[in-house]
Amino acid sequence: MKIFHQLLSIDEAIKKIEEKYGLIKPKGEESVHLKQALGRVLSKEIFAMVDSPPFDRSEVDGYAVNHLDLVGADESNPLKLKIIGKSVVSKIPEFYIERGECAEISTGAPIPKGATAVVMVEYTKRTENEVIFYKSVSSGENIAFAGSDVMMGDTTLRKGTVISSRHIAVLASLGFKYVYVFKKLNVGIISTGNEIVEPGEILPPGNIFDINQYSIGARLQELGVNVNYYGIVKDDYNSIRDIILKALEENDIVITSGSTSAGEGDVIYRVIGDMGELIVHGLKIKPGKPTIAGIVNQKLVFGLPGFPFSSIVAFEFFVRRIISMMSGINDSPQKIRGELAVRVNSSKNFSEFIPVSIISRNGKYRVYPVYGNSGSVSTMLYADGIMNINEGTNFVDENELVDITLFSNLAKVPDLTIIGSHCPLLEDIIGSNVKYIKVGSTAGWYAVKRGEANMAGTHLVDEDSREYNLPFIEKFGLKGKAVIVRGYGREQGIIVKKGNPKNIFEIEDFLRSDVTIINRVKGSGTRSLLDLYLKKIAFNKGMDFDYLIQGIKGYMYEGKTHSSVASAVYQGRADAGIGLKYYAYLYDLDFIPLNVEKYDLLIDINSLENTNVKSIIDFLKSENIKKIIKEKYPGYVLLEDSGKIYGI
Repeated sequence: MKIFHQLLSIDEAIKKIEEKYGLIKPKGEESVHLKQALGRVLSKEIFAMVDSPPFDRSEVDGYAVNHLDLVGADESNPLKLKIIGKSVVSKIPEFYIERGECAEISTGAPIPKGATAVVMVEYTKRTENEVIFYKSVSSGENIAFAGSDVMMGDTTLRKGTVISSRHIAVLASLGFKYVYVFKKLNVGIISTGNEIVEPGEILPPGNIFDINQYSIGARLQELGVNVNYYGIVKDDYNSIRDIILKALEENDIVITSGSTSAGEGDVIYRVIGDMGELIVHGLKIKPGKPTIAGIVNQKLVFGLPGFPFSSIVAFEFFVRRIISMMSGINDSPQKIRGELAVRVNSSKNFSEFIPVSIISRNGKYRVYPVYGNSGSVSTMLYADGIMNINEGTNFVDENELVDITLFSNLAKVPDLTIIGSHCPLLEDIIGSNVKYIKVGSTAGWYAVKRGEANMAGTHLVDEDSREYNLPFIEKFGLKGKAVIVRGYGREQGIIVKKGNPKNIFEIEDFLRSDVTIINRVKGSGTRSLLDLYLKKIAFNKGMDFDYLIQGIKGYMYEGKTHSSVASAVYQGRADAGIGLKYYAYLYDLDFIPLNVEKYDLLIDINSLENTNVKSIIDFLKSENIKKIIKEKYPGYVLLEDSGKIYGI
């Protein structure tokens, strides 16, 4: 098996590419009509050739006056001025406003000489030759002065600006009909892999839909690049070589995904090396290590990893930088600094990229990792940005400041922030503009305590009383600061293969040598429930709990969600696991019931008046929730006190 070549940092990789390829720069410029300029990149600075506005003009309909004539004017002390004319749009008035005079004026019309302000018509009353004013004005009021927007000679737009609709408006106001822009790049995209299937087709077992061709293509379009798609190619040397050669003839850059590692079935590095020069074979980043770059026929070819999140990271932090340089874009992603909410361990020998969700509280940002694997897509859906942990770092501690590259701005503040245990029914009823961070019940309690969340979903069971959630109000010191709203019941049990081939019927069967389980992550309500059962078994057997769990195959194999437990059983990676009946139903698995847990809502007491919170509580008491449970959520039940508030 061929191992990776020397792993490079992203900066080292770009430097090495420039050493072989030459200076990375745009391929030229062209002049385009303003109507075709949207999304293009300016290749020259834009200097204002005229003032904008080009003359002093009125911002309202009313009367042009000398403001000194109306000092002290109001409803009880109206003042009169003689009217001498009218200023209309597109014509410079020839008269002069003397003291004691005024002129009628339209919105956008030039200001007559001698006038220092405009009074809105709503504050006046006109007679035949005079106007009565019921309001004073300040100097310059309701006047847009020449050059107040843009002055002649100003550098209005910088080279490298991606032209937006706002820029089009500015360019038109300055009289530009054509602008110089960099020539567009043409980029070809190829997906590789024997297991890749086109979206919309039937998905055979062991196969996955093609994600990268669509996600990377869409990102390239956002960068203003012409994208050409070449479909899916099997992991065959000749087929991959032929499609790359075709794409090179028709594009400036070619990007492939998949088949980039160093295994026997991975052929991209061999194809590029045989046809041209392989420059980069492996980056010191995680995820995204198996990334490739080379030169074939004097053009750049990039190979991205096949796993979606790895592909996105490699593109966003490596390939995008080169695309931006060749497109002429001023590349400056929006970044912020925030406090890390939980300690994160890192890979010391790699630069690590972790998707995060961000909460703004009291002028500070709190950063929550959104955990997933390199094949995960949903992490990007729930994340606000990506945290970069530099190479050489073993861990980043709780409350430590970290840098975040944002996917978009954080201007839109959510109406409601929920941090805690995930529940599909809760997600179904929370409404729009809600940030929902799924980190487990325990982390949700801490988030509410720190003031980072309005609400947390929780299903923690107290070891002493066996009561769900309510005892933890005292334990977390939240009496008088938060309340528990009774949610609903969720049937928890053992999820096993259809037909239960291993004859697993109780938790004690997890101790059998022929049974492998999947557990849940620490801090989750389900993990706590399993440990309660196992502690009871250990007590009855006179065994130490820690010794007992060491003999359970899969106890340390953790699933982040109920769905991941069901999926592991469905795929045969585990024989059993504790989860919700709902997910056993979705995966068509057998289910051995254990108990009905109480899934409740921990709510910051100051958030009880939040509109979304009120709506959720009302929904828990309504007939509609009965209908939605019956139609969509097997294993869910309403409780006698659903919607009741405890702790006030």
